[in-house]
Amino acid sequence: MTITDMAARITQIQVQLGIKAGQPTSTDGSAFAGELSALTGTGTGGGDAVVASAEKYLGVPYKFGGTDPATGLDCSGFVQRTFSDLGIKLPRIAADQAKVGQAVPSLAQARPGDLLAFGQPVDHIAIYVGDGKMIAAPHTGDHVKIESVYTTPTAIRRVIPSASTSTVDALRPAGLNVASGLGPVPYGNLFTQAGAKYGVSPKLLAAVAKVESNYNPRAVSPAGAQGLMQLMPGTAAGLGVDPLDPAQAVDGSARMLAGLLKKFDSTPLALAAYNAGAGAVQRYGGIPPYAETQAYVPKVEAALAALG
Repeated sequence: MTITDMAARITQIQVQLGIKAGQPTSTDGSAFAGELSALTGTGTGGGDAVVASAEKYLGVPYKFGGTDPATGLDCSGFVQRTFSDLGIKLPRIAADQAKVGQAVPSLAQARPGDLLAFGQPVDHIAIYVGDGKMIAAPHTGDHVKIESVYTTPTAIRRVIPSASTSTVDALRPAGLNVASGLGPVPYGNLFTQAGAKYGVSPKLLAAVAKVESNYNPRAVSPAGAQGLMQLMPGTAAGLGVDPLDPAQAVDGSARMLAGLLKKFDSTPLALAAYNAGAGAVQRYGGIPPYAETQAYVPKVEAALAALG
């Protein structure tokens, strides 16, 4: 299952707004470790991931107090949602967001992905994209867009740390919710919590999410599977979860995988059942002879191995 449809929509918005589209992210399990390294902040990779996450909301209308892109976002709601999509929990209010992470002395030292706060006290916040530009939800009557940094920020904060600082160490003082053991993996805290709750390896859950959606909580496959864990609507309904809500999707998938692991006493068979259904695994007495499922199981196993 891919995020091709979502990627096409992002590209369309970028073209409309005159923004150069980024390179597509690899879904090959062998590239997993490299992509995780990017999120740790080595070079500009971590910041680029933040910018890419932010660009998904270009064109969303400004709405005071808004936290739902379906209806509108205000400046801090936009920033909070951008980082939430990467599994990083930020405070709700701009003034509080302006205190997280590490201080950056000036705009000359700012990197893509850094937070730019304005006002004293802080009443506006944006995300730096480089070259004197930022992406923000400006004000009523406007929309999320890329614009020039129009005045000197009152605070610049780096949430994604530099290469010399671990993600966990950098974020913990700011009270951010980062899962131990999964480090910079998006939604690592959700995988850890659900894994502990249902007795499933958090890394297995992370590997499934990597292969299923590449950690895109709004991914929708051509077959209709939805969200971070790519649950079909009927499956999600049976689990009693909203597949587009990351916390609910991970909880439901962990519960389902726990049942499949118990039923088949085999990780490969449980993964095959997650992809093709338990009935198909039982019917064929093993991994079903479906091309998608035959490819899916080794992809998840490769992603799992890359997590160490």
